[in-house]
Amino acid sequence: MSRPSAFMRWMKFNGVGAVGFALQLSVLAMARAGLGLNYLWATALAVEAALLHNFFWHEKITWRDRESSQRLKRLIRFHLANGAISLVGNVAFMRLLAGTLMLNYLAVNVVSTLVCSLANFYAGDLFVFARSLSPPDSG
Repeated sequence: MSRPSAFMRWMKFNGVGAVGFALQLSVLAMARAGLGLNYLWATALAVEAALLHNFFWHEKITWRDRESSQRLKRLIRFHLANGAISLVGNVAFMRLLAGTLMLNYLAVNVVSTLVCSLANFYAGDLFVFARSLSPPDSG
C-alpha cells in the first residue's frame, strides 16, 4: 500500500472530520434543544460521539497505510490526544464564549472545532497513528 502525501492525508483527515463535525453538531443540538441538557454536558456528549466516529474512519481512510493489530491501545491514545484536545478545547471555548459572552452555542462550537482541528491532525499523525507505534500485522 502506498503512503499518501501529507497533503492528501490532510484532505482525508478533513473529509472524515467534516462528517464527524456534522455528527457533533447534530448530537449537540439534539442533546441541548431536544433533551434539554446543560450546554457543557451536551458539548461533552457531542464531542465523544464525533471522537468515536472519527477514530473508526481515520483508521479506515486517513491512516489506512499504518495498520495495527492493537486497536484498543490506538483508541486509548486517540482519546488521550484527540479527545483531550477536542473535549478540553470545545468545553473551554463553550464556557468562555457561550457561557460568559453569551454567544450562540452552535456558532461557538464551529469556531472551537476549527481551532482544535490542526492540533488534532498532528496528534493523530505523530502519536495516535505514528508509524513507529503501528507495526504491520505479522502472519
